[in-house]
Amino acid sequence: MSRVMEPALGSGRVVLGGSPLPFDDLKRIADGARVSLAPDVPARVAPSRALIERLLKTGESVYGVNTGFGELKSVRIEARDVEALQANLIRSHAAGSGPPLEPRATRLMLALRAHSLALGFSGVRLTLLEHLVKMLEANVIPVVPSRGSLGASGDLIPLAHLALAAIGEGEVHVEGRVAKAADLLRGNGIAPLTLQAKEGLALINGTQAMTSVGALALIEAADVLRAAHVACALSADAARASIKPFDPRVHAIRPHEGQRDSAAALSRLLTGSGIVASHEGCGRVQDPYSIRCAPQVMGSSITAFRMARETLLTEVNSVSDNPICFAETGEVVSAGNFHGEPVAQALDFFAIGMAEIGSIAERRTFLLLDSAKSGLPAFLSPDPGLRSGLMIVQYLQAALVSENRMLAQPASVDSIPTSAGQEDHVSMGMHAALKALALTRNVRRIVAAELLCAAQGIHLLRPLRSSAPLEGALEALREIVPPLSEDRRQDRDLERVDDWIASGAPAAIAGVGTF
Repeated sequence: MSRVMEPALGSGRVVLGGSPLPFDDLKRIADGARVSLAPDVPARVAPSRALIERLLKTGESVYGVNTGFGELKSVRIEARDVEALQANLIRSHAAGSGPPLEPRATRLMLALRAHSLALGFSGVRLTLLEHLVKMLEANVIPVVPSRGSLGASGDLIPLAHLALAAIGEGEVHVEGRVAKAADLLRGNGIAPLTLQAKEGLALINGTQAMTSVGALALIEAADVLRAAHVACALSADAARASIKPFDPRVHAIRPHEGQRDSAAALSRLLTGSGIVASHEGCGRVQDPYSIRCAPQVMGSSITAFRMARETLLTEVNSVSDNPICFAETGEVVSAGNFHGEPVAQALDFFAIGMAEIGSIAERRTFLLLDSAKSGLPAFLSPDPGLRSGLMIVQYLQAALVSENRMLAQPASVDSIPTSAGQEDHVSMGMHAALKALALTRNVRRIVAAELLCAAQGIHLLRPLRSSAPLEGALEALREIVPPLSEDRRQDRDLERVDDWIASGAPAAIAGVGTF
């Protein structure tokens, strides 16, 4: 699918190392926007680089500059071997395994590492930053295995594979295949980077792998959350449910912001529905929780999404290197900004919130398919018995909801000591990010199934019509998936709707704003 292929270079330019990057710029970078360094980056990085070079001349021991790493911190490195130390660090740490990260994630990872280093506290040369930007501009995207990071000291293994490509010793993505980085660099007139003191360590001591994968999850979740509200409103209409639970007065007296926003979105979507008007005097007192409590559940997920987005944006615009150079005072401080715990916990909470979006969507789908509860034909089939209708899509939802329960188990509560106990507590932030992305994509498919079923339910209620926003969404949906009259394979319909959600179209057509 287009969302997991190599990105085409986009228009517009994102400036790195200057003002804090907003959330929208992360998506633009992943999708191929051009990048450049802020005009003041040279002046910003020069003092910290001068500090490193000055300390080298004095012979003072500085961790990772003229010492070994981790438990080898006390091993002094001779001046003649300082550059070899950095290259050896990259080679030795390139030990990843598993399927590679998709190019969109790796492109973002490359840009965010450059952005963080350009803030001027890492002691790298301007040449290194310019090299990373040239790689992005030439679409030289490293192959980075997805497994190996413990989330402290940063994402060492993934970032080592990123750096390996920068020095011409790794692999890169080229038109769906893997090629040698040195060949592609030379083909674009870029010489492999020769690392100097501190620069190998600066490239790998950061949280940009977990942050980039987590950012992709959040980027995709933004569209899923909006589409989930369209699906919920359609399901409520198809089930001929009451819209009273979405009354703003209800949510004003329990003013959780996400809950209020969710209820307002659902209320707007259902206002003016002819289906709602058709059953105003039906006497139904209460609907099942999956509809009646949708704002409370989905609103909580919106809150988790927002908290994670805020945390990741803070991380994107932070210095996660070690040691850190404070040029004004002439100090190089060894500390722990590489520890991914803030990101890991935020993504764990976000994953729990997204799992609930999928869980409650599956319950609404189950409701629609049960004729005793929905009043619609069994399994939304035009001829129940001979034709199974949409029975089986709920099976898929159930399988994905179950998988999501496993994926939503927090990664950040785990830790395994490494480096002879020197690194005795780690965040597992990369696990949290990978799980969050997989879970988000599962939820998108669950919501796609709900959209199919809700649309079929309203089709079976014709000539009644829903609200103008929902009818607009239904019309667009029917351009890619026709109503079900005969049984047909559902995987292709679900894939089309999944892509439709990923495009942002359902929410845009129905007028659901960003959360």
